Amino acid sequence: MLNKNSVLRVSPKDNLIVALRDLSPNETLDFNKGSFTIAEPIPAKHKFVSSRLSKGEKAYMYGVLVGEATKTIEAGERITMDNLIHRSASFSLSDLANTWEAPNLKNWNDKKFLGYKRQDGKVGTANNWLFIPMVFCENGNIEILKRSILKSLGLEKRTQYESFAKELASAYQNNKPTDDVVFSENNDPTVSPVFPNIDGIKFLTHGLGCGETRKISYELCGLLAGYACNPNVAGVTILSLGCQHAQVSILEDEISKRCANFGKPLLIFEQQKYPSEQEMLEQAIRQTFEKLAEINQIQREEFPLSKLCIGVECGASDGFSGISANPCIGQVADLIVGLKGQVILSEFPELCGVEQEIVNRCQTQEIGKCFIDIMRNYEERVREAGSGFHMNPSPGNVKDGLITDAIKSAGAARKGGTSPIVDVFDYPGWVKKQGLSLLCTAGNDVESTTGMAGAGANMILFSTGLGTPTGNPVTPVIKISSNSKTADSFKEYIDFDSGSIIEGSESVQSLAEKLLEELIMYASGLKKTKAEINGRDDFLPWKRGMSL
Repeated sequence: MLNKNSVLRVSPKDNLIVALRDLSPNETLDFNKGSFTIAEPIPAKHKFVSSRLSKGEKAYMYGVLVGEATKTIEAGERITMDNLIHRSASFSLSDLANTWEAPNLKNWNDKKFLGYKRQDGKVGTANNWLFIPMVFCENGNIEILKRSILKSLGLEKRTQYESFAKELASAYQNNKPTDDVVFSENNDPTVSPVFPNIDGIKFLTHGLGCGETRKISYELCGLLAGYACNPNVAGVTILSLGCQHAQVSILEDEISKRCANFGKPLLIFEQQKYPSEQEMLEQAIRQTFEKLAEINQIQREEFPLSKLCIGVECGASDGFSGISANPCIGQVADLIVGLKGQVILSEFPELCGVEQEIVNRCQTQEIGKCFIDIMRNYEERVREAGSGFHMNPSPGNVKDGLITDAIKSAGAARKGGTSPIVDVFDYPGWVKKQGLSLLCTAGNDVESTTGMAGAGANMILFSTGLGTPTGNPVTPVIKISSNSKTADSFKEYIDFDSGSIIEGSESVQSLAEKLLEELIMYASGLKKTKAEINGRDDFLPWKRGMSL
């Protein structure tokens, strides 16, 4: 639980202090047997220095190097982009033996969730059918199938905005007062009357598959194979043109690498082999419906929490994310690891500054070296593009207190908990081991969540400070707010509020236990995430390289 004071020092080593509320000039605050006098207005979430920093002196937060003063910053003054720049410590292989004690699992050892058993032994938290184009040329046909199938199965859901717009249009058409037209919220999830045991029929589109380098096409095939193998997917319809770089044969090979005992319906339709587009689409609908009828017979069963594979993510972060929502998620991650489940931590640009801590947590030197190699290669490619990890914080991040990438990263890394790192793999990757694995992705929210679902995550915990609508087509995304204000203003998408940690009324540990209880409900299909209810099926493959 946070101290009910107005400020917080995260680590004893820190010379940056977090304002938990708006602070006024000349305000004197007693803290940790000392006191601070505030030199200027400091908004909540922002940081000030606890003692004078001269130009060139280093700033520390979360116990790590996060910046360097570009001018003198007096005690009690706020750090800004005008007086502090990004700095992070160097890192190297470590000989440290990783020791870790799992949290108390007494309340969780016998807990179960309701899921769908797959032939390869994995368990889904949803029962989805997936439509995938191998190349952007088939996006139009995917859209045709989407409109046709969802409407025929009673899954075409009108948004409340559509009804609102229709009523407004009718008022204008009939010269009636528009002030009488009132927006009516209706977010009830739709269940198909034809196939009620199917949680979703999802349609992916993308801009890849041909024209880019072969490596990008191979990565796309690996990502799509990951979606086909994801335990939340019960079957797949593939549309291919035929002549593109991303060949079906590559997809099939990538599926076999991830799942030797695939055992799901995989329907493939290659347009250039059909006499007409009409014939292909008719067959696609006919054969898909046959398989939908089969998977509609699958029922949820009880499974231990070890069958959960949790992706952890943060997006639209603020100055509170690293001290409320992220450590809360990290505690859940440690519980899942302790229960022999799987956790995926991605977003490598947001590990900048905590690399040595990550290396020290790697189970073997080989794993640590793999992380270092991927991290340095990624940063080198970023520099070749004329950028750098220091440019990662967005304007929204900066406005709400994340001044340097190292500050942002040190807080972001906390959502990975404290357990040993058992594996590191490059994008698109596939999780294979119990415990915490690292997946190299961009820091972009949707590219990262897309990658984690493609690596096998059957649930995603997503923290946000400013609010974001991001969801995923196949994996439920539970949105956790870092503060209660955002939980209220972004209530259409926030599933869980960790603001009580900032307010000092609840500890990270106690709130994490509540979050895990909620996670079990969502994984069992007993609750729908706000992103699911609002139809946020965000899918964005990470494109690395140039187009040809």
